[in-house]
Amino acid sequence: MTNAEINGLDDSTMISETEERIHERVLSIGDDMKLPVSVRFISFILGAAVLLPWNALIIAIDYLTSRVKGSPFHSAFASYLSLSFLVANFFFLAHATFAPNRMASARVIRLTLCAIAVLNLLLALTTFITLPPTLFFLFAILNGIAQAAAGSYNQCSLIAVISLLGPTAIQPLFSGQAAVGVLFSLVQILTSTAGVTTNESGDTNSKAAARSAFLFFGISTLFILFSIFMHARLVDTTEYRTIVVPFEKKPAIVSLEEERQALVGSNGYSDSPNSKPRMLHVIKKNARYNFAVAYVFVATLAVFPAITSFIRSVQYPPTTLFTHPLLFTALHFLMFNLGDLIGRYLPLIPLFQVWDSYTLLSLSLSRTIFIPLFLACNFQAPSSPPGPPEANVIIGSDFIFFLIMLLFGASNGYLSTLVMMAVPSPQRNPWLRHNPKDIEISATIAQFCLIGGLAFGSFLSFGVTAFVCSCNPFTT
Repeated sequence: MTNAEINGLDDSTMISETEERIHERVLSIGDDMKLPVSVRFISFILGAAVLLPWNALIIAIDYLTSRVKGSPFHSAFASYLSLSFLVANFFFLAHATFAPNRMASARVIRLTLCAIAVLNLLLALTTFITLPPTLFFLFAILNGIAQAAAGSYNQCSLIAVISLLGPTAIQPLFSGQAAVGVLFSLVQILTSTAGVTTNESGDTNSKAAARSAFLFFGISTLFILFSIFMHARLVDTTEYRTIVVPFEKKPAIVSLEEERQALVGSNGYSDSPNSKPRMLHVIKKNARYNFAVAYVFVATLAVFPAITSFIRSVQYPPTTLFTHPLLFTALHFLMFNLGDLIGRYLPLIPLFQVWDSYTLLSLSLSRTIFIPLFLACNFQAPSSPPGPPEANVIIGSDFIFFLIMLLFGASNGYLSTLVMMAVPSPQRNPWLRHNPKDIEISATIAQFCLIGGLAFGSFLSFGVTAFVCSCNPFTT
């Protein structure tokens, strides 16, 4: 035997032993693994950082819209902003998910968070700078697209890392996202209450909106900087060094073996982590999970908020502060986000733990029932002036509407978290028990399907709105 052959055997043995050790670590991540509270808290913070910038844009929409007044984009600015952000998020996430080569996750997360912090700081500074309406429109749209791009790469790398730390790290990640929604819903109620109870001039309202926007974007910037610090703490933890770091280094070793032997894996697809055959193989094996998490958000975005935000109180004229259309709409956002947050904690209770892919898919599809339930409430077309409920309203109770809204949000958070906890878990996903090297890919593909569901549901909402109100949703 030649020295080259001996060296080849030594390298092969080293690769095999390295993979075996990594797989043992990954397979040890089960339901009984108790991550330190500090790691779960960091996951919560990083999850909140994912959605905080977008929520800041939405909560400051009055300010942003006021800055484009006088341009041809003023009346539909919110639609332009949300659509451009959503489309950019989808396509950049697709690239981040299926790109053949990736940077180390820690570096991607750090760089993208820095970029998002700078972009939010720029938005905060616009409250002190006067720009022509059309120029501000271009700036706001490009800023949103840039945030969507940075957020896409951040989400892809973050879910890949957190999935390796196990289900007990995934749950707080998604709970952090929901917590941001609750926080901003409370802020929305406070600002809406102020708008209903005061009668200020247009100039005063404009200045108040600018002050609020500076506060929102400033807090968002500071929180992103805090999340960068917390990510640095995560990278320094024992769990990260013993599980994530060896797993991320493994593909480079495998690629060296592939280059030497020019072989493919025993399953008939390349072991290269982002090869097209391997990605397609993982998509096929996790098809039910992927479709389930996508449809959760298709059903949600098809009616929320496109339809639900035009459901009015059956009390007309308003009898209390919260039956006023502005407050009623803000309260319905709070009910959804509260339900969403509660739902994301339910998987921690053994009674509510469901991991079978067929059952999860069935539960996801069953959420379609919420669409006719909302249409049975006091929906009033966007072009219609406020008025008493129509005679054909079936659900004539505000309490029942808010209860449906709460259950709608709870089922959204519950099922999406269940699926995202199950997909990358060898203990919950039977296929991964024999393919632990595909944990990271399984998680990133499921995350892409989640965003895909958001995108498709948003486009579907235009059709649902057109059907319900017999109007053109692009102009009304």
